Amino acid sequence: MRKREKAAKIAEQLQALYPNPPIPLDHSDPYTLLVAVALSAQTTDKKVNEVTPGLFAVASTPAQMAALGADGILPLIRQIGLAPTKAKNLARAAELLLERHDGAVPAEMAALEALPGVGHKTASVVMSQAFGVPAFPVDTHIHRLAARWGLSDGKNVEKTEADLKRLFPKASWNALHLQIIYFGREHCPARGHDAAACPICSWAGVRP
Repeated sequence: MRKREKAAKIAEQLQALYPNPPIPLDHSDPYTLLVAVALSAQTTDKKVNEVTPGLFAVASTPAQMAALGADGILPLIRQIGLAPTKAKNLARAAELLLERHDGAVPAEMAALEALPGVGHKTASVVMSQAFGVPAFPVDTHIHRLAARWGLSDGKNVEKTEADLKRLFPKASWNALHLQIIYFGREHCPARGHDAAACPICSWAGVRP
């Protein structure tokens, strides 16, 4: 089966399984989404969702976050991995949003990536989920499954992102990003995976 045909069949199955995939990180606006995604690096979404209510009760805007400062942020996110670095990044990013963007989250990749602690994946998530701009953020689930399904060689996340963008229609990127994440969590774990019982790996040419 050609890659594009395989991609189309995978997309059809994912759409049937997850017709309206919810955004896994709790948030109320582009800024709280940006904060939640930045906190999620090397941390589970579940843990982030446990921590952010307390943080957002105190600081849910760039002005409030900047006023809190890194020393004030740290105790509120201490359970999160890399908390000291993330606290510093959140404080400085909030200051830059006030200085450069009048306290608003910019709907531009370059402007987002210029913020401390905001890499390409985080910026892509914000662009797709907060602003509806087509993007294909690649996390560990997507990187793993793209290789398992033979859609990318798995050399690096940049290559995986480029391969997936080429194979799937642009209009489907934002939903597929979430659908693949949910599928990876529920059906396609990194370890102890039974490929023969997997709804997609069973036919999609799993790589060893």
